[in-house]
Amino acid sequence: MTRFIHDKFAKDYLEELLKDYGEVKSSEKVSGEIKEIDVFFTPDKQQSSNLQILGLLGRFAENPALIEPFRNPASTDEICDCILKLLEVKALLRREAKANKTKLQDSEIPKLWILTPTISETRLSSFGTIQKEGWLSGVYFLADALRTVIVAIHQLPQIPETLWLRLLGRGSVQSQAIIELQALPLNHPYQKATLELVYNLRENLRVNQELEADDRELVMRLEPLYQRDREQAKQEGRQEGRQEGRQEGEQYLIIRQINRRVGEINESLIGRIKGLSIEQLENLGEALLDFSNVADLEIWLNQ
Repeated sequence: MTRFIHDKFAKDYLEELLKDYGEVKSSEKVSGEIKEIDVFFTPDKQQSSNLQILGLLGRFAENPALIEPFRNPASTDEICDCILKLLEVKALLRREAKANKTKLQDSEIPKLWILTPTISETRLSSFGTIQKEGWLSGVYFLADALRTVIVAIHQLPQIPETLWLRLLGRGSVQSQAIIELQALPLNHPYQKATLELVYNLRENLRVNQELEADDRELVMRLEPLYQRDREQAKQEGRQEGRQEGRQEGEQYLIIRQINRRVGEINESLIGRIKGLSIEQLENLGEALLDFSNVADLEIWLNQ
């Protein structure tokens, strides 16, 4: 049961990260015996320069990609099934190109990225994998014609470039990545959304009575982070409420002063005053001492 919870988290998480950079299809069905591709990504070339923010995952997404994340170590049969999905997608693209009387370009054929939390050297050797120059440790390429890469998440170096992939790992690898995620600047474009997905994963796991040791540890590790973030959100809400209360008070006071000085003003002017910031309201409070009629107020607002 928990495997499906993690599967949904992985799909939602990858979609959240990649949606700004192209078209993301999750659970995409392919022909033959019914199979589903976890994530089928087609990049928007205009956004390709922005993919650097996703580090190693961004490199995967520079070209069309099938992304197959596994919660448990990918078995030999599961890896073969993923390759079969890729071959069926390639065959479909060839048929479409033939029907349209166009030539299928090599750059249009997706590459398969298999994300596995751990994998043995024996299994890697059985697929004849190699590590290519210019790529980080933990990234293993099959023969070029197969367009397939196995990513051993537990072997990825602990650097910012691999953070977004290590979040899909297990045990201490994933826990460390969550700590790094929480430490990112609050204005990071993916910090808040990713933390929310992680907290949703925590909630879904908590209701399950038969958790594996890794999942129990994950829930326990997330608990203090979750409580701290929720308390911070409450404090920010209270602060925002105080700010709004102060602004409403300033608005009420200024409008009363204006009504006394130049007479009752209409709803249109009241609406414009309510749109002012606290600093602008304070400036208006000083300026209205020189007002003699409504026209003076309108001139000030227009300025």
